[in-house]
Amino acid sequence: MNSIPIPDSEETWAVVLAAGEGRRLRGLTTTATGETIPKQFCSINRRECLFELALERATAVAKPEQICTIVASQHRRWWQQPLKRMSPWNVVVQPANRGTAIGTALSLLHIERINPNATVLLLPADHFVRDEEILAKSLRHAARSAVIGPATIYLLGAEPDSVDTELGYIVPACGNHSDGADVRESVEKPDDGLAQKLISCGALWNMFIVAGRVEALLDLLDKAFNFVSLMRSVMQGSGAGDVGAMARLYAELPFVDFSRDLLSHYPGYLKVQSVPPCGWKDLGTPTQVMATVRDAGRRFALGQRETPPTAMYLDLAGVAGA
Repeated sequence: MNSIPIPDSEETWAVVLAAGEGRRLRGLTTTATGETIPKQFCSINRRECLFELALERATAVAKPEQICTIVASQHRRWWQQPLKRMSPWNVVVQPANRGTAIGTALSLLHIERINPNATVLLLPADHFVRDEEILAKSLRHAARSAVIGPATIYLLGAEPDSVDTELGYIVPACGNHSDGADVRESVEKPDDGLAQKLISCGALWNMFIVAGRVEALLDLLDKAFNFVSLMRSVMQGSGAGDVGAMARLYAELPFVDFSRDLLSHYPGYLKVQSVPPCGWKDLGTPTQVMATVRDAGRRFALGQRETPPTAMYLDLAGVAGA
């Protein structure tokens, strides 16, 4: 895998998904004054917030002008500063939270308007990675695979080192999933017994990092749901600048989760690629966050302590007492 170069295509884009509310972490991300800061705008490493780290991660596969992000209008206070150098055209502001599937679709439709032949990497903004270069090699490999196989959607998966019932699991059908194996099934947040069974069958943790051609991703979303064509019509009919038209449509849309409501139901469209150990953590629960920041704290205690993040961000290392 190390020999896989950054894809030569000028059509590779990265989307940083940063519009979530982080409700499950409110016990950790609520300040003494009662203000709740979305987890993607919190810091683990006493420097950048998770959102800034994800934006930097995107540069492994895409040029700066081909990196976009989806954010929430109510979070402007936190994302405005990190995005000051990004073209406003590449900042997709979601009028409301309707789940990851709808936010992803809005981002993909934005890219489709610019380049309908684009290959896209979807990167969540609430991950922590200890070794970014290892993950970067896997991102480049996945992007190249999506260029070669334009009808296939690639998922990245991590080798489980424990049973975690708060994560999704991807079960490969057969073969060497380091180079992309067919997916037998995708299971969201199984109970303890099922999670152990899935791991014994070779399941990987679903990192929710996705690579695919924009056409393939939108086609699958359109097959599963009826909102893609509606959103496209609003964008084509009113123009991207008509925030009100999209807000009115959003008000009528259901809450749809990309993993639970899409990936779990369409494994035949997917392949999974395993990522070598890189210290990846999905910071979805307080337990996961506390374990991660304590590990980071031990590393900083060895002389690696950096300047605390900007005051507008919450230092989770301090919350955990690291």
